[in-house]
Amino acid sequence: MKATAKDLRFHSKELIDSVSRGEEVVITFRGKPCAKLVPYTESENNTQKNALFGMWKDRNIADDVNQHVRTLRKGRF
Repeated sequence: MKATAKDLRFHSKELIDSVSRGEEVVITFRGKPCAKLVPYTESENNTQKNALFGMWKDRNIADDVNQHVRTLRKGRF
């Protein structure tokens, strides 16, 4: 399904309903595709709250990033 930026602005509920039914919606701006609305799916990687990610994933500094950051910030407050 295609929709314009104006449709997104004024008919966002209907577009979200379409996405919740499993459709993909391509948003166009001035006739060119600029965004896509797709149904959200939970991935297994996002379920671990304390998993190392980004620049931390290759470091062996800490197993728990939250605790490590709290330790670093301890002297600031």
